[in-house]
Amino acid sequence: MQKVHIVAARRSALGNFLGSLSSLSAVELGSLVIDACIKDSNLNVEDVDEVLFGNVYSTGLGQNPARQMALGANIPNTVPCTTLNKVCSSGMKSVMLGATMIMACQADVIVAGGSESMSNVPHMVSVRGGLKYGDGNMVDCLARDGLNDAYSKDAMGVYGELCANEHEITREMQDEFTIRTYERAKEAQDSGKFVNEIVPITVKARRTTNIVDCDEEPTKFRPSKIPTLRPVFDVNGTVTAANASSISDGAACIVLVSERYLRTHNLKSLGVVDTFADSATDPAHFTIAPSLVIDKILKRKSMETDDVDLFEINEAFSVVALANMKKLNLDVSRVNVNGGAVALGHPLGCSGARILVTLIHAMHDRRKEIGVAAVCNGGGGASGMMIKIEREE
Repeated sequence: MQKVHIVAARRSALGNFLGSLSSLSAVELGSLVIDACIKDSNLNVEDVDEVLFGNVYSTGLGQNPARQMALGANIPNTVPCTTLNKVCSSGMKSVMLGATMIMACQADVIVAGGSESMSNVPHMVSVRGGLKYGDGNMVDCLARDGLNDAYSKDAMGVYGELCANEHEITREMQDEFTIRTYERAKEAQDSGKFVNEIVPITVKARRTTNIVDCDEEPTKFRPSKIPTLRPVFDVNGTVTAANASSISDGAACIVLVSERYLRTHNLKSLGVVDTFADSATDPAHFTIAPSLVIDKILKRKSMETDDVDLFEINEAFSVVALANMKKLNLDVSRVNVNGGAVALGHPLGCSGARILVTLIHAMHDRRKEIGVAAVCNGGGGASGMMIKIEREE
């Protein structure tokens, strides 16, 4: 079985809803990040075997967004491309499938990741059979295709409240975690820890040109406001706009190669994809699915949580991170060390790849060797991956 190496891992900054990146589509964001990753990796673009990219909100983007992203990044039109939708796990699942292809000796070079522009998700109206009489109703695809449960039609935050109740996680605990994740993200931003992972993106307006090279949400951090916000999903609840992840825009990309290709072309490895897994439970308990997939990965490797240096658990809500840390008995000092989605943003199709990119760079920054990333997804699932960095003596 071929060993899978990571030779590039980059992301865009994450822009707020209708914010700094809202003038760019998910296709444009994906193309820019793919192009940067190809250049970082120093590989020959002609050698790419396939492009696999996650995207949840494909309505209105045109056929096969991954194909459009690849061609926009000057990848040859002879390279196959596949768009994946596993909701919030889409970006990570694309990396998992790419690694599987290389392990099975079906490919040597895979470009994988995810891209989402939640700012540009359309509304829709069904008039195919004609609007016979009365008003037509507009449906917000942002809610329908990503932020609401497909079965109950409830907002995903309703299940954040369920998670808080079942795992005895208070409003105060969630707000404390929220403040900590913002502080970590702001410190990482201010100290330059994100510089190596973020691709600066030029955004042109009518009269100005801006370079977007830092995450937008951490700059808006106001800790004194967090305890004052009203619950969103239950008048007596605990989940607020602050302790939930923000709607946002962004893209992330990882280039995978076989060991054979790495050695033949003398490329630098950023890390090795060691193992990965998916888990599933009932849709109402998607919030705790990351603990299931992390446990599956560790059992597969005959490892304990203490054997892992750093964890990334996607913060769909603060309560998601807290509940999974509680179930796995994880110390917060090893989880989301540069902040998470509550502070940075959660562009659905991008986030699974984004947390892998952030994990890889955090491991290098702290000279760590083993990291695990996990992301829950709507419908009751989660995806997870273990990354190892093999340091030369």
